[in-house]
Amino acid sequence: MSVLASPIRLRSQSLALRAAALGATLQLLATATAGAQASELPFVVGERLEYRVSVGKLGSIGEGVMSVEGPSEIRGTSALVLRSSIQARIGLLKTTERSESWIDPTRMTALRYTKRARGPFSRADQRVELFPDDQRWEDQRGRVGESPTNEPLDELSFIYYLRTLPLDTHTEDRVVRHYDRERNPISVRVLGRDTAHTKAGTFPTIIVEMRVKDPQRYGGEGVIRIHLSDDAYRYPVRIESTVPVLGTTVLTLEAYVRPTSHLATQHSPSSSGLP
Repeated sequence: MSVLASPIRLRSQSLALRAAALGATLQLLATATAGAQASELPFVVGERLEYRVSVGKLGSIGEGVMSVEGPSEIRGTSALVLRSSIQARIGLLKTTERSESWIDPTRMTALRYTKRARGPFSRADQRVELFPDDQRWEDQRGRVGESPTNEPLDELSFIYYLRTLPLDTHTEDRVVRHYDRERNPISVRVLGRDTAHTKAGTFPTIIVEMRVKDPQRYGGEGVIRIHLSDDAYRYPVRIESTVPVLGTTVLTLEAYVRPTSHLATQHSPSSSGLP
């Protein structure tokens, strides 16, 4: 029996070694592919975009910042941290809103989202943990929901997701990527091209319209128009949204910082465009 079993054991060991080698090779390829995807993103750690906030006839009422930081580890995954903050004042009334989104850059999926808003008559705090593989989410109050996708996004990370898309004049789609099933679908449509003149420079832009479901902010469906720079960076040069009471709120790019060779370069308002 031992003489007959020996070749069988050898064959089994050989198959096991081949399987292990194949698994290691596949894992290496997956890691390399993920790294390539992350390196191709139009935004990187150190990016900082500064905005002027204006509302209709009231003119300039505040300022805003969008930035990319990290990496930060979330449940074993190295994540980029997207941050957005807006401060506005009308007379004696002051409003602030801060959002943060932790995303897996290799999958372009959100892992955590927080939002803190303070106004003269209201305040809101939101913290959501997203579990893409389980297609579920859980907020700070213990509410658990089902996500319609294993690649969920939130309000902030969706803007960065738009920057990764190969937009053209015929782009029109209904996207199911919001982590909350009730907030889908999101309509995305390219309206055309324009040239935006700002203190940060002059930018050829692609105008993208989003129709979103947000009962809290818009009382139902909201329309957001984003002018993305028509280049490799896809900077949000101008962001327009219409909200109840205030009307159309516009964020216009005033200055930007883009890291170069691991160093950040501040582009002055007198810059005439992208280098």
